[in-house]
Amino acid sequence: MKAFMTGGTGFVGTVLTKSLTQKGYKVTLLTRKIRGERSVPRGAILLEGDPAKAGPWQGNVADHDVIINLAGASIFTRWTKREKRMIRETRILTTKNLVNALSDRRVDEITFISTSAVGYYGFHGDEELDETCGTGSDFLASVAREWEAAALEVERPGVRVLLCRLGIVLGRNGGALGEIIPLFQKGLGSRLGDGQQWLSWIHEDDLARLYLFLMERRELSGPFNCTAPGAVRNKDLTKVMGEVLGQPLLMPAVPGFMVRLIKGEFGTVLLKGQKVLPKRLLEAGFRFHFPDLRGALKDIIG
Repeated sequence: MKAFMTGGTGFVGTVLTKSLTQKGYKVTLLTRKIRGERSVPRGAILLEGDPAKAGPWQGNVADHDVIINLAGASIFTRWTKREKRMIRETRILTTKNLVNALSDRRVDEITFISTSAVGYYGFHGDEELDETCGTGSDFLASVAREWEAAALEVERPGVRVLLCRLGIVLGRNGGALGEIIPLFQKGLGSRLGDGQQWLSWIHEDDLARLYLFLMERRELSGPFNCTAPGAVRNKDLTKVMGEVLGQPLLMPAVPGFMVRLIKGEFGTVLLKGQKVLPKRLLEAGFRFHFPDLRGALKDIIG
């Protein structure tokens, strides 16, 4: 089996590539620039090309059994007009280019996995959100909605589309924990605002497992919330993180106005969040190895 991946050299892509190659997949990783020092697992190769731009790379897409789209500029920054344009265009244009790479080619059975995000739902306080819930009206929700719509353009007989709405991915070599752990180790860990906002998260190992699960279950399609069933509030994340790291919480909460002052519009995302449940995954029979936060953090940090 052959997989074609955009965003494969990033944090999530690296985890997924390792899992796929261990399962015997041959993986093609599209990257903007091939650097001599960059290494990939045995079974993976690098292909040079900008996924946000049409190019010769598109001729390779249809030769694969699975297309995995992970590309997109990071949202974890202060959102200027330029940053917001990058966040949108890197996702939408990449998806459209992948769709175009398949649109005029005859294919037998291809699985097209487009990564989306739980930001699709917008902000709903304590409401529990599953895949039947509607989309929000804020910036991230509008990006996710357009992102998914672009992916669904490729759906037709022979092309199965899966929309993976990711929560915060917790892992050993990057992602959110790469930002949070150093703060706790310096005694600077604290909750944000009132700490009541929900965080929907997933352990990196469960994320890799569920991608393989969805790829192998050909009867499944459409949106899936890729989050652990045990969403937590920000205050609880802070408490458990301090306990697992053995670091007492010495700092007071960061006031909401300070978060917004430092992070701008992105600060609202940090202060609100969503309580998202993986309803369709559980109904399909997927079982999480790390359903609760404490167990996940002990595995990663320990």
